[in-house]
Amino acid sequence: MRETDRVARITAEWERERPDLDVAPQAVFGRLHRLAARLTEELVDVYRRHGLSEGEFDVLATLRRAGAPYERSAGELADWTMITTGGMAKRLDRLEADGLITRRPRAEDGRGRVVSLTARGLEVIDAAFTDHIANEQRLLDLVAPRDRRVLERILREWLAHFE
Repeated sequence: MRETDRVARITAEWERERPDLDVAPQAVFGRLHRLAARLTEELVDVYRRHGLSEGEFDVLATLRRAGAPYERSAGELADWTMITTGGMAKRLDRLEADGLITRRPRAEDGRGRVVSLTARGLEVIDAAFTDHIANEQRLLDLVAPRDRRVLERILREWLAHFE
């Protein structure tokens, strides 16, 4: 690891230019922002190898986690993936066109839609998720084991303030 990274150089410039401010938070947030962007690139690369976007992977994974028969309502999918129903419709259109999901009216009232994985969709998400977990492990292996537990605890506690 380099002694002085880009964030340290930026922070040092701000300290010089604005000595009246404590810019220490920028060292944390700058690194979190840069790390999140790099990690996202690494994760998305795996999804692409399976012909999926990040959002499509998220939808298929949400269906897979539901357990057999691997279905949820379109509204539940939007809630789980934290996007609008309009954004969800676009994802579902592509996944359906690719033969990875099916949609049918809800039996209870016919107004809502139930989204289900197809057999092909199940194969795709199982293969993609296997590679995804291996990739996450590869990325996490860059952190010392003792630090992983501390990092997970810190992130969990920090995130709890927002959720």
